[in-house]
Amino acid sequence: MRRKKDTPHGIYYQFCDISRNCDCVSQAARDLPPFAGAPERLDNPEDSNSGPHMTFWIITIAMSALVVVLLARALTRGQGIVVADPAEYDLKVYRDQLAEVERDVARGVIAAQDAERTKTEISRRILASDASRRDASGAKQASQPVVIAILAALLMGGSLAIYAWQGQPGYGDLALKDRKALAEQMRETRPKQQVVVDGLPPFVPAADISAETLTLMERLRETVSGRPNDLEGHTLLARYEASLGNFVAAAKAQEGVLRIKGADITAEDISEYGELLVFAAGLFVSPEAEVAFREALARDENDGRARYYVGLMMYQTGRPDISFRLWDALLRRGPADAPWIEPILAQIEEVAYLAGVNYTVPTIGAGAAPGPSIEDIEAASEMTPQERMEMIGGMIDGLSSRLATEGGPPQDWARLITSLAIMGNPDQSLAVFSNAMEVFADDAGALDIIRAAGSQAGVAE
Repeated sequence: MRRKKDTPHGIYYQFCDISRNCDCVSQAARDLPPFAGAPERLDNPEDSNSGPHMTFWIITIAMSALVVVLLARALTRGQGIVVADPAEYDLKVYRDQLAEVERDVARGVIAAQDAERTKTEISRRILASDASRRDASGAKQASQPVVIAILAALLMGGSLAIYAWQGQPGYGDLALKDRKALAEQMRETRPKQQVVVDGLPPFVPAADISAETLTLMERLRETVSGRPNDLEGHTLLARYEASLGNFVAAAKAQEGVLRIKGADITAEDISEYGELLVFAAGLFVSPEAEVAFREALARDENDGRARYYVGLMMYQTGRPDISFRLWDALLRRGPADAPWIEPILAQIEEVAYLAGVNYTVPTIGAGAAPGPSIEDIEAASEMTPQERMEMIGGMIDGLSSRLATEGGPPQDWARLITSLAIMGNPDQSLAVFSNAMEVFADDAGALDIIRAAGSQAGVAE
């Protein structure tokens, strides 16, 4: 588990890898719905060898066996055809030579002594050729079954091993629409906050916390309990409970802060409460935490902390595509020292992979303005590719018109430069880049942002 102190919100930011095997998530938290981009298992994992899945494996093995049989037949197809053997031809020649020597002796052409030497040499060649012919025939007959067996093992065993490695045994074949519906069901039926908390081990102070600190905390708790409307006391209690790792108590204290502030609560107050709920639930974003984050975004749609945790919730419920859009926008917006940047960097490449995006991490804070709202991102995920491109084109046109008439920060100009290049309009991107360089000619920091966007878009000199 990593911790980052001295954040603007005065509490520890903690994060871990979002796989179920993360050491900082308790076993009870691992028993929650899987943090997976793939659909949830549709069958009982203990019964994966029965029913439709058994049928699948039977068909798979039968198809592999059929391929092996066809290849084996191709290998043995020519066995019935008699093909002239070079060794047989040599033997015939040698035998003819022996007969010729006998005839030459009978005619008196060669001496009997010379004939014997010649016949001995020819006989030696006959024996060597015959032995070579028998060895080659035996090796050929013995090699064919071995080749077929190796071929069968490679094809059947190799294909099944590759599927077990790259595939998802036990998962149903779901269309995109069905996967989205399943993700929505996971989201609606995920456990409530109290159910998750009850399944986690009770809080135990760390061994390195001094007795004096624990005594002071007990006094602070007693004091705050006797002052239900003490805003400063509840704020301090929430902060120090969080620093001890007692996030259930910290969330309760922060709830008191919200109650005392009433109409004066801010988006930051609410998102801080939602974050404490997430920590109390072992990094699981419960429905109650989601409500808090969405309320924070309703007050400030650019609250980075709330956007990060909504993205985490989407990933936990099977929508890594929405998580990716939210987190990528946060990276592009920056700043680099924002407390959510580090956990996003630790996870976004895996999320991008699950979302089907060939992704390169962008320069933090370069070329990004506040991203689209959560509602816009969720709506875009349900559109057809053509509708999505039309929506993006409309957003780019709106941004271009606003900058032309009202101006804007360098991040907005940078976003327009990169967006035009991505949409296949390099000439317009170059024109906007040149215009932005003139507008911010006297601002070195702004020029750095514009140049970075120009380099990313491929229009910078």
